[in-house]
Amino acid sequence: MTITQKLNKEKTAGYIFISPFIIGFLAFTIIPIAISLGLAFTNYDVLSTPKFIGLENFKTMFFNDPKFWKTMGVTFYYALVSVPLRLIFALFVAVILVKPSKASGIYRAVYYLPSIMGSSVAVAVLWKRLFSSDGAINALLQVVGIPCDIAWLSRTDTAIWTLIVLAVWQFGSSMLIFLSGLKQIPVSYYEAATIDGAGRAKQFFSITLPMLTPVIFFNLIMQMINGFMAFTQCFIITEGKPLDSTLFYSVYMYQCSFKFNQMGYGCALAWVMLVVMAIMTAILFKTSSKWVFYESK
Repeated sequence: MTITQKLNKEKTAGYIFISPFIIGFLAFTIIPIAISLGLAFTNYDVLSTPKFIGLENFKTMFFNDPKFWKTMGVTFYYALVSVPLRLIFALFVAVILVKPSKASGIYRAVYYLPSIMGSSVAVAVLWKRLFSSDGAINALLQVVGIPCDIAWLSRTDTAIWTLIVLAVWQFGSSMLIFLSGLKQIPVSYYEAATIDGAGRAKQFFSITLPMLTPVIFFNLIMQMINGFMAFTQCFIITEGKPLDSTLFYSVYMYQCSFKFNQMGYGCALAWVMLVVMAIMTAILFKTSSKWVFYESK
């Protein structure tokens, strides 16, 4: 067997091994994406044949659908508030846990646990119960001497914050990434700063934060995308109530597609959100050169 024949045989074996992924990626990702793009220009109610209507779905969305702008605003507010709070809290805990100790592994596992369970239906149901008018939150406030019977989920000024608090509680994945980044900062930098008389606060803002900016940038991108795609929290806990003050864009898209049988309109909504997330990501990448520090530069 020649070298060329042997290489071709190895290539064939490689393609065979990766073919399940390629087939699955095409069947469950690329093809559905292409179909949804086509359906975005149709009037399709799932039960009948799609009818091509051009840009009518997008015209309706931008000019005749106040719920579109309402849900977009709610989603932006949720993402722009919850993501920074989550990252700040994750970084705070990571700085505390970066010092090795006998129980550090246990602490990290405990803090990471909410990220594993956070998007589950069970946790959403539990969270809904915690913030009900007769739930544990009000009971706890009363125990510490604060008379409180607030219906957290029924007020427009507090309902969205119950979802934001849940998002911040799911800080474990960001925390582990920050921990990994903190461990890559050379100890010699801190030793030199200590010799120069820099305190802990000065070291944090002059060494830790600049060296962590690539990790912060990565976490910001990933968590921002997750924020715009949030679904379970709204769908289970508030169902968009009260007065659509917690109606996330993804839930509205689901309602249009499967509750109101407007699949074509739902696909159009999905593509608009894709463009919005792409623009937000592009803005972050464009501005990253101003604040992200890479040691090799």
